Amino acid sequence: MVDNKKIDAKGLEALGILDIDCIIVDKVFASCQQRVCFPEVEVCLEKKQKFGRIRFRPGFIVPNTLIVTDIDGQDDYRRVRFTVRIPYNVLDPNGEVIAEEFLPDIYKDIILYIPDARDEFDFRILIETASIVLSSVVQTGDTITFPVGVFVVVKVVGTVQLLIPAFGYCPEPPDCTEFSPTDVCDAFEYADFPEHFFPPQLEYNCD
Repeated sequence: MVDNKKIDAKGLEALGILDIDCIIVDKVFASCQQRVCFPEVEVCLEKKQKFGRIRFRPGFIVPNTLIVTDIDGQDDYRRVRFTVRIPYNVLDPNGEVIAEEFLPDIYKDIILYIPDARDEFDFRILIETASIVLSSVVQTGDTITFPVGVFVVVKVVGTVQLLIPAFGYCPEPPDCTEFSPTDVCDAFEYADFPEHFFPPQLEYNCD
């Protein structure tokens, strides 16, 4: 229940807020970030395969590796251990996948704020990753070598009900743009007439 006595209706109106709503959302209770660098990642390709680029996929916590334990003397904080695994694809110049690999596993042993809660409340540990090739990929024969930097964000998430200001429903979306292949003749119809259509004339100087 919302306590209407605690809500300043005039203040909300002044801010253009039409209403207040309760919504169910995933709230981030704590988060932290770390960086990991792999100076040399090596991949062996099949013969005659040409390298194009590296495409990284979202990292994930390896199943059955997450361990959360209490810390003596630190209420509401927990020791969190898990293994991060990041898949990536090796693509040829045409964008076709020629190899599917994983970066070396990343082992995390960190402290996170995870407050005490009722037994039925479920905290979840989520991660997000951003991986970057730090310099040019070197190909020697059928082997490619490259350095990778990885940003890892760890979050403690729980589903809660929040009270938020509301401005009403979202406005009607714009019409979709239909895809239609470009006709070169249509573009030509509206092209500027060439300035040098006729050859230049000899300019006479009577001085």
